[in-house]
Amino acid sequence: MADGARYSRALILGASVVSIAAVMTESGLAQTASSQAENASSERAKQSKRKPGKPQVAEATPDTLNARAQAGGTAPVQVLDTITAAATKTEERAVDALAPVSVVTSEQIQTRQASTVGDLIYNLPGVWVQNRGDDPATSINIRGLQDFGRVAVVVDGARQNYQRTGHFANGSFFLNPELISGIDIVRGPTANIYGSGAIGGVASFRTKDIEDVVRAGERWGVDVKTILGSNYGRALGSAFGGVRVNPNVDIFAGGTYSTQESYKDGTGYEVANTGNRLSSGIAKLTVRPADGHEVKLGTIFQEDIFSVGQPPRRAGDPNSTNANGTNNLNGTSVYASNVKNYTTTLGWKYSQPDDQWFDWDAKIYWNRTENDQIKTAHTSATPSVYCGGVPGNAVSGCIGSNRGYLLDTIGIDVHNTTRFETGSWRHAVTYGLDAFQDKVSSRDRTGTSEVTTPGGQRTVSGGFVQWKANYTSMLEVIGALRYDNYQLSSASSSSGGDRLSPKITVALVPTAFVTPYASYAEGYRAPSITETLVSGPHAGATVNDSFFRCPSGTSGPGADSTFCFVPNPNLRPEVGKNKEIGFNIKKNDLFTAGDTLRGKINVFRNDISDFIDQVAYGNPLVVPTGPPPAPSITVLPFLQYQNVASARIQGFEAEAMYDANLWFFGLSGTYQTGKNLQTGFGLYSIPPQKITTTAGVRLLDRTLILSMMWTSALANYDIPRTYTPATSYDLVNLYAQYHPTPDLTLNFSVENLFNRYYRPYAIPVGSTGDTQNDVKWASAGAGLVIKGGLKYHFGAT
Repeated sequence: MADGARYSRALILGASVVSIAAVMTESGLAQTASSQAENASSERAKQSKRKPGKPQVAEATPDTLNARAQAGGTAPVQVLDTITAAATKTEERAVDALAPVSVVTSEQIQTRQASTVGDLIYNLPGVWVQNRGDDPATSINIRGLQDFGRVAVVVDGARQNYQRTGHFANGSFFLNPELISGIDIVRGPTANIYGSGAIGGVASFRTKDIEDVVRAGERWGVDVKTILGSNYGRALGSAFGGVRVNPNVDIFAGGTYSTQESYKDGTGYEVANTGNRLSSGIAKLTVRPADGHEVKLGTIFQEDIFSVGQPPRRAGDPNSTNANGTNNLNGTSVYASNVKNYTTTLGWKYSQPDDQWFDWDAKIYWNRTENDQIKTAHTSATPSVYCGGVPGNAVSGCIGSNRGYLLDTIGIDVHNTTRFETGSWRHAVTYGLDAFQDKVSSRDRTGTSEVTTPGGQRTVSGGFVQWKANYTSMLEVIGALRYDNYQLSSASSSSGGDRLSPKITVALVPTAFVTPYASYAEGYRAPSITETLVSGPHAGATVNDSFFRCPSGTSGPGADSTFCFVPNPNLRPEVGKNKEIGFNIKKNDLFTAGDTLRGKINVFRNDISDFIDQVAYGNPLVVPTGPPPAPSITVLPFLQYQNVASARIQGFEAEAMYDANLWFFGLSGTYQTGKNLQTGFGLYSIPPQKITTTAGVRLLDRTLILSMMWTSALANYDIPRTYTPATSYDLVNLYAQYHPTPDLTLNFSVENLFNRYYRPYAIPVGSTGDTQNDVKWASAGAGLVIKGGLKYHFGAT
């Protein structure tokens, strides 16, 4: 009841505001309908005679190129008016895109003072992150899909495919939020032109560049910034600078360093190992060798130092007891971790306003993620014979031993757009090729990381053609066809496959206010290396952590144990078939001169065939959990990734922002469900339902901006019993930004104002009640956090 009441209050507030706005709008629309119709008719007539041009952004002036570097800005900017190319690889405003697209701007990023990537996107509809406090990596969930590349994550065009098997998300990436300049999120397989993996959607991150620090009229510029925060010693320092050597050469570089100690959750309990040391560096060289041409070389280096895993808790500590009242105090293995991430990109763009045949973007890239770990703690302090007298076992390793994971990804992405017109039709045909190759290797001196995260190589390639056509200004049609091919191999097996995936979208523009559209798109995800090749014993819950004999004949130091991973070289790719109806809302001068209303509403159903999930099977085994009188548990001995019949995810998403210049108000919300249609069970990856309210004012000639963001989440309980649901919660954040001078920016924020305890996603339940304590305890978000920041700009002509 409490969860329902909480969510209802948020919905009622949002509905009330929308209803009031609708009533107020009705009379205004009636008065202006005639003039709007005349203006629309006149504009359509003009557009029908107009040459097929490229978006205005292609002809950016120095002012627009340097808009992100300005101090605050005096004119309010609607987020959905931001230019994006994420949905179709052609530039358009987000509100005009015939797809569920959301964007995060550099202005929003500066206001948030984010500690993680999740702090920047948690308010977007249909988007969740699965973070744990003792690991700075980010895993993105879009429309209930995540893991193993179901969401395509790209940073400056480079795919991020890192994955390590554990009691957590199977797919993550490392990106310091201080490096980010903008984010584009496309939900669902609408963006199937991105290729294999995008059945959940695409998350595209743009890192900072010279436009973020060098202002219009300046030859060079430098931004220095510091942030200090409460809840255990949060601190960040960064510096970014750029110089325009001449009109055709730009150089940009910068770096960040941040540190924090372990934070307290909303109960006041310190969550161990949530401290870290993060550093990063970035450099870019841009050369314009001829009119319309731009060549950019960029490189990013990041190093994250942290410890992952949770030590034991004491009786009475938060979350230290099971539902039946028994103690649940055991800690898990802890690993001191050093992650290094390298990304290098080389891109070549060409665009000229009067060249309708060529508008290309070509890029090659390399990404490496290497994770080196040393085990520093075990689930118990009992000496192990296997480990030579120190605690540990033959699966998770021995204290003092090291293990590591390495992923190298190389890739290429080339596409071009040709524009022409036939009669009253304006056409833009985009076509391209792309490919990437993942090479995975793992090492573990005393454990079995090579088993759970097997080495191998995967090559994914494909091509696409997309036709985008406008009939006068009344009709827009987008049709696309994507071809994908993959090859996967290891020392013991190989597999492969290919497929054609279509897409069609049709939009009508009956008024200048609302654009309805309908879309059908298919997406394709090739199986990952781990899903296909994982093989061998899993850590046992038995005495001495022993194993049973695997089908391959291998066994651990004991004769019996819990279960064994079984490879599946016959695993088939997943196919998502998404049906969607959307409405884009755009209105200027709605109530007063200069105000704006922007919004997007989407209803969707994504039917996924050959959905890949873990399946336990075999004759049940009764396994003791310790010496008598410890209880025994019954387990199925084998675990394999298999294709289930199908899964269905459907739901509703909406986001809207009204901006009246001096104040603004916005709503975004998500309601969705998901089921395994073979078992009838809900999908554990379906996140809580949520609604986010944003409101703010601009004071002192817009040099002071005060805002509030309230997210109300209702936990999803329709999940398998092997998972513990997320918690329902209300999260309120306050933000203030002040520009006392054009060069000085002061930021202040209060996160989790009411110090709520919350876990935003479902977690697996361990077989003995404690084997998943690392995820359970580390998934709790931080309690009250207060931050203050200062940024100063230096520059000269």
